[in-house]
Amino acid sequence: MPYDESVDIYDDNRVFTGKTLPREGLCLPEGEFMLYALCVVKNKEGKYLITQRAANKSWGAGWWEISGGGVLAGEDTVTTAIREIGEEVGLDVAGAPFELLYSYKNVDLKYGSNYIADIFCFTLDFQLEDVVLQEEEAQACRLVTWEDIQELGKQGIFLHYERLRQALGK
Repeated sequence: MPYDESVDIYDDNRVFTGKTLPREGLCLPEGEFMLYALCVVKNKEGKYLITQRAANKSWGAGWWEISGGGVLAGEDTVTTAIREIGEEVGLDVAGAPFELLYSYKNVDLKYGSNYIADIFCFTLDFQLEDVVLQEEEAQACRLVTWEDIQELGKQGIFLHYERLRQALGK
């Protein structure tokens, strides 16, 4: 994600505060949040698309995850979900069936990492060979079952595993 991006700031009730701030170095105080979108992408066979974070990532390098990212100023979480899937795995999910699975709030005052995240599920007719990874984001991808994700979660190498488990009702 380029560092000149700005994000809108929301209050505890997800109401826009009127503030838009640069994302780089953002450290939010109590009661202020940015928005995130996390994206489950499932194929018609019911397999989940997961990616392995690039080895040069400063946080979670080499871990597995679902697509997602920060909501840019002026966007909503659905728009971000569609954009992030396109950027990270090269799939066009605009017009694909989707649902909001789960929303949660993360408060981390020590690092100012306060955010509200929506987890969406998009269902798309695709195969692994249709995926085009954004190299600065991911080094590998797989189509997996929930049991595969569960195993990576048990190993402690799947980002947002507990939130994903809650979102999918597993």
